[in-house]
Amino acid sequence: MEVRTAASPKDVKHYTTDRLREEFLIQDLFIPGEIKLVYSHIDRIITGAAVPVEPLTLTAGAELRANYFLERREMGIINVGGKGTVTVDGKVYTLDYKDGMYIGKGAEDIVFASIDGADPAKFYLNSAPAHTSYPTVAIKMEGEASEDTVIIKDENKVELGCLEESNHRVINKYILPGQVESCQLVMGMTALKPGSVWNTMPCHTHDRRMEVYLYFEMPEDAFVMHYMGEPQETRHLAVRNEEAVISPSWSIHAGSGSRAYTFIWGMVGENQEFTDMDAVENKELR
Repeated sequence: MEVRTAASPKDVKHYTTDRLREEFLIQDLFIPGEIKLVYSHIDRIITGAAVPVEPLTLTAGAELRANYFLERREMGIINVGGKGTVTVDGKVYTLDYKDGMYIGKGAEDIVFASIDGADPAKFYLNSAPAHTSYPTVAIKMEGEASEDTVIIKDENKVELGCLEESNHRVINKYILPGQVESCQLVMGMTALKPGSVWNTMPCHTHDRRMEVYLYFEMPEDAFVMHYMGEPQETRHLAVRNEEAVISPSWSIHAGSGSRAYTFIWGMVGENQEFTDMDAVENKELR
């Protein structure tokens, strides 16, 4: 598990491109046959991925000082690869492409597997400290709800923006109060419509929580220019397919791509209220 420390905005505005990428960009997440994890001191979030060619078991590692990974944590998962399964304390959950999952604090044995090792699942995960346990459930866009499967509500499939402003997009909220309960993790996925390239614009900050973006569904030669930093001290990172960016609470987090793309967002912090943000007008950006 890689460990990254927090960063002050006073320092970040002096960083070179290489230093910005070292601190905030997560590359090579989806490695076949491996689980990769990055632990950030920013709200103690863990960002990672499991790509099981053969079954992979999630362990705590020395960095957590825990008997098992979710002894004091919760976790959200979204599959961005082939069909796979997540087994939680002996119960098997099957996840297709873009299916999600929430696993509550106290789950001990977690095993990732692919239905076809030649087309492995790509389980993207965010994990946050948790003080109590909520039910473990699969999360799907469509289908029938059951005791262990939640279907995303229509009100949590939000269409925003317009083609004229190049930001026509659909926000799908997976983990949030009123749908899938958690201690602090809020997680979802936003898909841009063809012809749109801007996400989260006009942009914002939210002092009460941080956020991580995973960009995907881009061809090899495409990229997103991810903008970060204080609104009057913006910086940028060129982000490729299946790379993630850590965003501190004081930083804006927005991007413009060379073409349309999809991204997964995960938020951790004090407040789960989705609309609790501090808007930044376009004319204020520098």
